[in-house]
Amino acid sequence: MNNSLQEYLIEKGLFITAISSILVIILIIIFIFLEGLPAMESYGFLNFIFGSLWAPTQGEFGVLTMIVGSLGITLLSLVMAIPLSLFCAIFMAEIAPSNMRKILKPVIETLAGIPSVVYGFFGLITLVPFMREQFGGTGFSMLTASIILTVMILPTIISVSEDAIRSIPSEYKEASLALGATQWQTIQNVIFPAALPGIITAIILGMGRAIGETLAVIMVAGNVTQYPTSLVDPVRALTANIAIEMGYATGLHYNALFGTAIVLFFMIVFLLIIANYLQYKKKVVIGGGYL
Repeated sequence: MNNSLQEYLIEKGLFITAISSILVIILIIIFIFLEGLPAMESYGFLNFIFGSLWAPTQGEFGVLTMIVGSLGITLLSLVMAIPLSLFCAIFMAEIAPSNMRKILKPVIETLAGIPSVVYGFFGLITLVPFMREQFGGTGFSMLTASIILTVMILPTIISVSEDAIRSIPSEYKEASLALGATQWQTIQNVIFPAALPGIITAIILGMGRAIGETLAVIMVAGNVTQYPTSLVDPVRALTANIAIEMGYATGLHYNALFGTAIVLFFMIVFLLIIANYLQYKKKVVIGGGYL
């Protein structure tokens, strides 16, 4: 087999693989919409999105409380995870000795491989009683779920952010140090801004993991369809709603759960659009210039 034929086959094989992935995604989206739209049409699109009552036995299918719950859990977990992840990534990439990095890297990768049910079980046995004793209530709350999700998304954001920081050419660092900047000034004003697109990508991946997590959230969030008035109130996420009720749902209730999946789909798309806009449109200032 000559090189040109081999390259042709590899090129076509990669093209078919890419097209197959796209087709699978399109088929999944079509299936979700075909199953979910009947509930939205029957109940009313605006009623479905902005309704506050989810009571399938009474024919009520409002998901706004679960939208608020999902966004609250996701945003709160990101608020806690992003600073911890970035400081850890900077430490591993720029400050930690090589021996320490060799220990930290596999430990963080191991955290990423732990099943979500293990995190949920740990939160159920350890964190829920602690939250109950310290803050009152049942211990099942938006804050509890956010803490568990924070731990779960840390490895993703740390690993991708570290790779982004380490991918910055060494000339940037050397030039900054040669001009008299300290190590921290170099990290703050040169390396971090240059790595920002990759860091935003890491945050996008962490956000996707947080908003799509199901089992761990079910185990510690409380799963009550209500608007949270404080961080220690129980909430129900969109993913949890689907997982809890899909096993016995029939008729319009079954379609309403797929309608919930449609809402979740558009939420993720909207958040990804915002994140990608920040990634590609944000001007990164370096030493008075733009990168």
